[in-house]
Amino acid sequence: MDMKELWSKYKDAIPYLIFGVLTTVVNYVGFWFFTYIAGWNYQLANAFAYLLSVIFAYVTNKLWVFDSHTDTMKAFLLEMGSFFLFRGGSWIIDQGTMTIGVSLMHINDMIVKLFANVFVIVLNYIFSKFIIFRKREKLDSK
Repeated sequence: MDMKELWSKYKDAIPYLIFGVLTTVVNYVGFWFFTYIAGWNYQLANAFAYLLSVIFAYVTNKLWVFDSHTDTMKAFLLEMGSFFLFRGGSWIIDQGTMTIGVSLMHINDMIVKLFANVFVIVLNYIFSKFIIFRKREKLDSK
């Protein structure tokens, strides 16, 4: 299989992986900054880092991963709302993992954060690919 065939077969997964790594970097570095530089509680730091990464992820997923174009405000708001709704669900899983790992199991917060990110990336890809950025022809018509 040549590069063109690979790209064609995995045209959504490859950019998602690239921007997923960048989103993870935003989340991880943000968490580190808010926790170790700003001195915030790890749970608050996690919430803010996650918010920054979700904003970054929405823009990159819409424009470059799923090449989503919405022609109406209704379609745009539905897409954006569903993205943030599902990422809110992922945040609950992320925050829960952090709380269990750090507060209950006393594992290093940066290790738990890395583990939580891997799990959430897979979950978010499924949400984005099959629910959020699927084609919505009916919503784009006026």
